Amino acid sequence: MRPATVLCAALLSGCALLQPDAGEALQVRDIVAAAASGARAAPEEQRRQLTHAQQMFAAVPDDGNRVRLAALLANLPAPMRDDARAVALLEPLAARRPETPLVQLAALLSAGVAERQKLARDLRAAEKREEAAEERATTLRQQVEALKSIERGILEREERRRTIKR
Repeated sequence: MRPATVLCAALLSGCALLQPDAGEALQVRDIVAAAASGARAAPEEQRRQLTHAQQMFAAVPDDGNRVRLAALLANLPAPMRDDARAVALLEPLAARRPETPLVQLAALLSAGVAERQKLARDLRAAEKREEAAEERATTLRQQVEALKSIERGILEREERRRTIKR
């Protein structure tokens, strides 16, 4: 029995040497599963998952807990979503080399959050442009009405002069 145990341990060690990122790939799978289930969960469950991830990161601020917390912060719906904090957590990891599965996930999440922030900025800018255009249109309508009023006044005076001259 003992030789079989030693043989299994040796084989598992050999597998780990052949695939050094296997443990990290499993961790990435768990992080993605947690983020996906968190995004679909009820708000109370989402708060519980976020609180748990924050506690885990506070207790052990390693890369796995960092990405887990950032994934939740990036994928939960508002008001629990915090893109700025997610980016702050992800940026140092996303820029790291070599690209391990956790680093690749961090880069993917960071790019997604950055794109969402860009779209939000573009939307706000478009809304401001639309508001400015509406204000210009309102100003132009008021100016047209003022000109019409002036024109009516001129026409009325001309009509009175014509009636007085007759």
